[in-house]
This record gives sequence, structure tokens and C-alpha cells, in this order.
Amino acid sequence: MTNLSKGRYALAISDRSGMQFPYNEMVREWNGAFVHISEYEPKQPQLDPIPTPGDPQGLQNARPDRTEPPTFDILPEDPFSSTAGSNVITCNFPNSGYKTGDFIVFDELKTGVSDVPIEAIQLQSTLNGAITDIATTITLNDASNFPNTGFIFIEKINPVTLLFQNETIQYTGKAGNDLTGCVRGTAAPFRGVTPANTKAGTHNNGAKVFGSFEITMNSSTVPNPGQPPTITVFNSFNFTNQVAASTTATGGGLQCSSGPVVFKA
Repeated sequence: MTNLSKGRYALAISDRSGMQFPYNEMVREWNGAFVHISEYEPKQPQLDPIPTPGDPQGLQNARPDRTEPPTFDILPEDPFSSTAGSNVITCNFPNSGYKTGDFIVFDELKTGVSDVPIEAIQLQSTLNGAITDIATTITLNDASNFPNTGFIFIEKINPVTLLFQNETIQYTGKAGNDLTGCVRGTAAPFRGVTPANTKAGTHNNGAKVFGSFEITMNSSTVPNPGQPPTITVFNSFNFTNQVAASTTATGGGLQCSSGPVVFKA
């Protein structure tokens, strides 16, 4: 086999620049190019990426994130107070987080307030006749205590799953026991937030119907040990019922509760 010259005095042409360099100063790059050592470039690491396994699949028992539905609150003892000759009822509930314009349902009253009976605050009736999912007039067996406008919900239990499928309905008028101008499958604001709409559905004769009141928060200014020297708090709210009280009184009893429309979900 013929021995190759060492190229001690030879010259070479660089494959990169085309310039002439001493042969002994030439090197070969990873791609086969014969270049001068001053032009040498190592192989870019990204041309040989490190193999990485695929992303793991989802957890076997994953649970999607969700927004918890609001729940009922326990009110202080005898939270309701009346003023003689007025239909306005004040409810004492410090730090409730409620907002003006919320619609509130009351439950678990033990007594009325003055001569305002429980049923004038804890609004409940039943359907007088079945309704379709597009009916815009809903007849109750007794709507006398319900506000002239507002939100109701109709209780419905799925016979297969036994889960509640309640529907919130907004109505814009009342004529006798008829709630008129009904908007089906809506939702009522609570703590300043309107939840996702419910689904309109059919409801059977005699289904339970629950009413609500729109509230107005009462503000008061109290001393603050820090800065600012005073703060505004909202420890009670008002709502208007259909019965005027004859005396100034308090009532409701122990463990009355208040909460959002569609409190059974």
C-alpha cells in the first residue's frame, strides 16, 4: 500500500472559505467539510436532540375543576324586624357578603314577624296544572305572597338518577295566581354573581314552587382601630313582602336560613 505524504510543506484549500492554508492546519468537520482550524465549527447540539419520552397521559381518576354551588347560610336568632305600617322587613346578617340586587330565598323560619306570617317570608306554593318547557305564564295554587316581579324556582327530581333538576324562572308580572312574562331556564344573582343558567323543562301539576325577594343592603359607618379611622359595613338588608306589619317587632326564631334561588342542586 502506498504511503501518503504528511503534507509538511503542502497547502490546502478550505471547503468553507476557499482560502489557502497550510495542509497540516486543516481539520475535518462533522459534515465532512475540510476547513482550516480557525474556521472550524462544532456540530450544533440541537441537530442531535436528546430523545425524550412522550407526555404522560391523564390521571386515571382525574376530577375536573368546578365551581362549587352556593349554599344556604344560618341567620342569627330572630333576624327579622318589622316597622309598624310598613311592608319592608329588615334582616340582620353581619358579614353576609350579599349585594344589593341579589335574590334571596328564606327557609326554616320558626315564627313570623309581628303579624307578618311565616308564609309571607318563606315563599312556597305549588303548580296549578302541568307546564311545558316553553310556557310563559305559570299558575300557582297561591301566589298572594309572591312579589309582583322576580325569580322563582320549581323543584324537580329526576326519577332515574334521583338528582334535582330544578329550574329557575324569571317573571315580570303577576295577575292573581298567574306569574306572567316568564323567562325560562334563567339564573338569579347571588352575592353579586349570576351563576350558569338552569335548563327549561316540563313540570308536573303540584310541583313545589319557591319564591325569592330582591334585597337592598343597609350600610353603616363604624370606628376602625387602624386607617382609615372609619369603615363602612353592611350588616343587614331590606326586602319588601306583601303584608304590612301592624307593629314594630322582631322574629323568625332560631336557625332561620337564607340562600340563593335554586338552593337544591
